[in-house]
Amino acid sequence: MRIWSIHPKYLDSKGLVALWRETLLAKKVLEGNTKGYKNHPQLNRFKNSVSAIDCINHYLSFVYDESVKRGYNFDKKKISDFIQCELNVSNGQLKYELNHLLKKLKLRDTERYNKLTGIADIEANSFFKIIDGEIEDWEISVIS
Repeated sequence: MRIWSIHPKYLDSKGLVALWRETLLAKKVLEGNTKGYKNHPQLNRFKNSVSAIDCINHYLSFVYDESVKRGYNFDKKKISDFIQCELNVSNGQLKYELNHLLKKLKLRDTERYNKLTGIADIEANSFFKIIDGEIEDWEISVIS
C-alpha cells in the first residue's frame, strides 16, 4: 500500500489508479470494514489524526480532483462527507517519495521520468502542510 504524500500530478496513469484503489482500501481499514492491512504503517498518520475517517476522505478528494483533470471516471460517491483537515508531511518524506516514484517511472514511463528528473521544489498533495524534517517514522524505507 502506498498513500503518496507527493502531489498526484506526478503519478503516471498506473500510479494514479493504484493510489485511488489503495486509498479506498485504506478507508475501509480505517472504517473497520476489512480484516487486512489493519496495522499498515502508511495508515499511522491518519490513525494519529483527530479524525482518521474525515482525513482519509479529504485526502481522497484531492486524488479525485486529479483524476477529473485527466479525464478519468473515478466514482466520487466513494468519498464520504468529511470535515476538512490537514496533516503535516516532511520535506524529507517528499524527497524520498519522489525518488521512489522515479525508480518506478524509469521502468514504466520514461517520458514522465525525464520530465520529473531534477525537480528541486517538490509539491505535496494539497491535503498536506510541508514541514522541515527527515523521512517520516511510519515510512518503510528501502534504500538502494
